[in-house]
Amino acid sequence: MMPQFFFPSDGATTSPYLDLLAAHRDRFTTFAGLSHPGVDGNHHAGQCFLTGAPHPGQPTFRNGISLDQVAAERIGLETRFPSLAVAVRNGEHYADSIAVSRAGVMLPAETSAERLYRRLFVAGTPAEQAATLRRIEAGGSVLDLVLDKARRLEQAAAAADRPRLAQYFDAVRELEGRLERAIAWERRPKPVVDLPPPRDIADANQVIARSRLMFDLVRLALATDSTRVITMSLSTFAVVPHVPGVRNETHGLTHHGNEPEKIAELRRIEEAQVAVFGELLAALAAMAEPGGSLLDHTQVLYGSCLGNANSHSTRNLPIILAGGGLRHGGHLAFAEADGVPLANLYLTMLRGLGVEVDSFSSSTGTLRGLEPVG
Repeated sequence: MMPQFFFPSDGATTSPYLDLLAAHRDRFTTFAGLSHPGVDGNHHAGQCFLTGAPHPGQPTFRNGISLDQVAAERIGLETRFPSLAVAVRNGEHYADSIAVSRAGVMLPAETSAERLYRRLFVAGTPAEQAATLRRIEAGGSVLDLVLDKARRLEQAAAAADRPRLAQYFDAVRELEGRLERAIAWERRPKPVVDLPPPRDIADANQVIARSRLMFDLVRLALATDSTRVITMSLSTFAVVPHVPGVRNETHGLTHHGNEPEKIAELRRIEEAQVAVFGELLAALAAMAEPGGSLLDHTQVLYGSCLGNANSHSTRNLPIILAGGGLRHGGHLAFAEADGVPLANLYLTMLRGLGVEVDSFSSSTGTLRGLEPVG
């Protein structure tokens, strides 16, 4: 997002983009001065937005676990899906998923609203359920064979290779746990919702309509407690969004070189994205739950991996945190020179979810200024 339209001016709490969210201003906080130390300013930064892993452009780069997956390990084990990763594009780009496993592997994002709806809410016939169980059990058998071979390899491995093998075993055990939970959930009924099955939007340039469609399913997935952890990539890379007044591809517009015409087009795209995000906040706020609304009980993080896409700067990232039982309505600005890690906010979020971790990624502590309601 272009910083001149996102960040409030000194002493203010609003801006041209935030004006689009004015109806919810007391339900979110904006931040300035946060960044991921060591994350380089290039196209690879997107895969580190929720991990903070340094130097993603280097040949030796190894990603770390993402914020959502740490949360899912703690709060996701009681739901059908410990976490969900979705995206509005069709997966042609390395930043189309921002969820990363503990082993550093990017988790594939679901890009089809039709498939996601079926996974969440459509029960198969008895024959289909039996076939699914057979596939899951077959996957378990394959893992058993893989583990057996890996254990034999471990006996002959050099000491220097043992840490890598240990990571491999951790990843396999994680898969085993997922398979066991999948078997249990396959035998339980799925929730019934009042939303008819959606139709996928084939036109890749309809990213705003695709976002709206996916946000509807995100809302229902949370409301039915099908999952408690969701990531969603809203990348508009290499498309010409169907937004009035936009004629050029988004990535080219982000490198606008301060040309007024390109800035005006990019602003229209970003305003449309912020507006549809506002629709999600409104929908979550409208869903009543004991003690408040679904928004009150859900942390909603919105932001970008680049502080200024025109220069590929990864400093001073535009960040919004909504809901989650926190006292909102303000703008927390930190001196960019202080290099406050965005991971400090992530650690604060994890603690708010009851995830007792000492640190996360590059965090140096929790973020001051965020207080719970009551």
